[in-house]
Amino acid sequence: MKSPILYIFFFIFFLFSCKQTEEPLQLTNVYIESATINGISVYNGGSVYNTPVDSVVIHLTFSSTIDKNKLNASKLYISNGVDTAFIEDTASRKISFRINKTLSYYNVYTLYIVDGENFGVKITDPYQYSFTTQLDSTPKFPVISDDSLLTLVQKKTFSYFWDYGHPVSGLARERYGSGETVTSGGSGFGVMTIPVAIERGFITRNEGFERLNFLNTTADRFHGAFPHWMNGTTGKVQPFTTKDNGADLVETAFLIEGLLTVQQYFKNGNTAEKNMCDTIQKIWEDVEWTWFQQNGQQKLYWHWSPSYNWDMNMPVTGWNEGLIIYVLAASSPTYPIAKSVYDEGWARNGAIKNGKSFYGITLPLGEDKGGPLFFTHYSFLGLDPRNLSDQYANYWTQN
Repeated sequence: MKSPILYIFFFIFFLFSCKQTEEPLQLTNVYIESATINGISVYNGGSVYNTPVDSVVIHLTFSSTIDKNKLNASKLYISNGVDTAFIEDTASRKISFRINKTLSYYNVYTLYIVDGENFGVKITDPYQYSFTTQLDSTPKFPVISDDSLLTLVQKKTFSYFWDYGHPVSGLARERYGSGETVTSGGSGFGVMTIPVAIERGFITRNEGFERLNFLNTTADRFHGAFPHWMNGTTGKVQPFTTKDNGADLVETAFLIEGLLTVQQYFKNGNTAEKNMCDTIQKIWEDVEWTWFQQNGQQKLYWHWSPSYNWDMNMPVTGWNEGLIIYVLAASSPTYPIAKSVYDEGWARNGAIKNGKSFYGITLPLGEDKGGPLFFTHYSFLGLDPRNLSDQYANYWTQN
């Protein structure tokens, strides 16, 4: 007869043996099949914009049935601590939830679904998308008329050139935070704002004509042309690039068109104003436009350097912002180019033409769809296109 102790031993051994061979519960592999926010579908890694700050409802559809009672909230959440409330949904593969609080305007929020065990299944791939809330459309400042708004825009634009002008030279800084670096072309745009500022009452007429001696007496020039960048205190060239450390004919043209605008405004003024106009005339006449034909070629070149000569070798050809260069060069009272330079250099013997239609509009000149807007802005600050034409285009139509 076997001992009772032996029977107990076999019984315990049997229990442990069964436990060790028991297979762990296998969870179903599931992935997010689709996601929407307020009815807008969004894919993994995607973004939705202009989402309302309230009444935000999110739907997630899984590839297989899930157990909604087994939610692990740490693996399904929205950034910035946004709370959610789940909505009863009878579909076995779908969950829906609403954001409880009103969100902040124009903020980015991200929904995260972490991979791993959740809803009684194993989510195989993480899923996330971002949504940006709408702008607050309520006025933040007093509502003003369209004309007052235009005046305000003009005044603030003028203030950049006037109030933020370099304290020594008065010339326009290249951009906000550029310190000593001033720009010749930008200064042309800046002085062109002066007549507007006087007419709009932003400054007095007397204040408007005191900023030109620096250009005539201090600033570096090369065959009459200014560099792109200068030091606002010393007037010495600051290289735009290594070899761009001398004359920049395009920037010079932007400066000259601004100066000639100011000259026309003040030409019938008092003695001081007429003296200023004489200074502008001298600066204008000193530009040796023909020098920039690079040894007599039938085109104008953008750069010349006292240390690198013509190494940059960049001709100015159309259609782009360079039209004003050729118009000024042709109009020069001292160094005028021939018409052939305009035809062969700028117009490329007619290759400047386009003639194709885009969005139902025929484009006379230039690259398809017109290119950037400054192609027009920079030249036609100083040119009136309304009655301007040549054998290549009517420039009112082009504009």
